[in-house]
Amino acid sequence: MTLTPDPWPAGVPSWADITVTDLGPTQRFYGGLLGWQLSVGGPETGGYVTATVDGKVVAGLRVSDVPQPAGWCVYLATDDVEASVARAVGAGASVVVGPMSVLRQGRMALLTDPTGALVGLWESGEHTGWELTDAPGSFVWAEQMSHDPDAARRFYTALFGYEQHDMSAPDFTYTSLSVGGTPAAGIGGYGPGAGDVPAAWTWYIAVEDADAIVPRVGELGGEVVSGPEDTPYGRMLLVRGPAGEVLALLQAPEEDVVA
Repeated sequence: MTLTPDPWPAGVPSWADITVTDLGPTQRFYGGLLGWQLSVGGPETGGYVTATVDGKVVAGLRVSDVPQPAGWCVYLATDDVEASVARAVGAGASVVVGPMSVLRQGRMALLTDPTGALVGLWESGEHTGWELTDAPGSFVWAEQMSHDPDAARRFYTALFGYEQHDMSAPDFTYTSLSVGGTPAAGIGGYGPGAGDVPAAWTWYIAVEDADAIVPRVGELGGEVVSGPEDTPYGRMLLVRGPAGEVLALLQAPEEDVVA
């Protein structure tokens, strides 16, 4: 478990939110699956919903009247959103939204990276991002997957100057990106059997028991995409939520569990 009241270092994933047209099924799904407590903001926030675990913020949900493909947006922390946007555009990104202020919470921008994946940038104000990580119901990892991982790696390294650690193997391309020697996020390539899957960021949420959570996914209106399966980092499954969004759930290896 990590409690973080301070702003996250530049380049580190610091927040995730989702935009849906029908908030009810999404609230029921995540509340029932992950134990999130959900609080609807006032009119000035546009009804933005904040999810908490043990009183600590872990994610956001918003409603849009405009139908759009649902998906979680991962935000990377930045100390200067304007400078980061300029650097991103110079490296091949397109601006979708912003830079813009969000009340006194902070400043944000949404970009499409050179591989087509949506990514957010967040400059902290009163909202610094995740207050709790590495605990059930909260963020534990994020990665960008595409059919051109070399282009993605070049882009994100140009944006934040990450240290790189190549973890590739036969038929598997993956690079761990670190900030100050600490792994921050991953860049991977889809396998040859993935088909025409769009580039995307996926975030991983910690769970206590990956196998026990499987039947609840369907009961709450979602579906299991793959898994559970053992990985070097724990037991993992991919699930699809009621709006069609995909996220990963990860049970830490037994030796990593802290009583």
